[in-house]
Amino acid sequence: MKARFIFNPHSGSNRRNPYLRDRAQEFIAERGWDAMVVSTTHPRHATELARQAVEDGCALVVAIGGDGTMNEVATALVGTSAIFGLIPCGSGNGLGRHIGIPGPGKGAFRTLAEGEPMVMDTGLINGDPFFCAGGVGFEALIAGRFAVLTNRGFSGYLRTGLKAWFNYQPESYTIHHAAGKTRLEALTLTIANSAQYGNNAFIAPGASICDGLLNLTAVPRVNFFNAIPLFWRLFQGSLQRVPSVVMLQGRSFIIERDKPGWVHTDGEPRAEASRLEITIRPKSLRIMAPRGRKI
Repeated sequence: MKARFIFNPHSGSNRRNPYLRDRAQEFIAERGWDAMVVSTTHPRHATELARQAVEDGCALVVAIGGDGTMNEVATALVGTSAIFGLIPCGSGNGLGRHIGIPGPGKGAFRTLAEGEPMVMDTGLINGDPFFCAGGVGFEALIAGRFAVLTNRGFSGYLRTGLKAWFNYQPESYTIHHAAGKTRLEALTLTIANSAQYGNNAFIAPGASICDGLLNLTAVPRVNFFNAIPLFWRLFQGSLQRVPSVVMLQGRSFIIERDKPGWVHTDGEPRAEASRLEITIRPKSLRIMAPRGRKI
């Protein structure tokens, strides 16, 4: 097997303990693969390294990092014959959790050798690829602030969210979809390919990454009375049971708002925009998944 392992030393636990780089090298030696481990040094570097791996004829390209690293590596593999491998070790690990890839030390490397390649859909928001979820509103604001934190993880995300909570005002959106046009006000608006953000927060319960559809979820203004039920439903995977939550499915959406604001793809902040054009690319990425897993 000719493979390339792309290690992000600044992702999740890697910044404190870079042992996964050594573990990857041990794994390569154990399997006798024609492979090597390379490290990222700057933003978007993982995409450059993954593209080089494809040019070098690698059949498998592995991301060792969080959702940002996952996004950068997978971006270079869309539409190619290379298989995407994932060792999830970031703050949320949304795609890894959806697919059922265990964490490092719990079988993630074994999945690379014993799993099976499956074909998944991918999405675009204003030309920026996403694989798990993207969105606007409160979640995009937090993504922008979270990206510059040195102490990340779920607790860091929660602290960042609470600090921004009291000053944030929900926005009004116009959503163009196959059935027509919907006008609504939302605290946060997500376009999901997979069922969850990460950390088992299920923003689009029942979503599949191979059904040719994207799931849009609009969460309403949150107040003292609905905050706890919404939060509970989010982590129970039953957000669809909240009557005030709007959920749509489709192959494409156009979202408009009054002024430009933050946008995120897989938790990474992108250029501010007032109009979002969202499309799906069906069956555009091959990914190594646990054998027999339904995705």
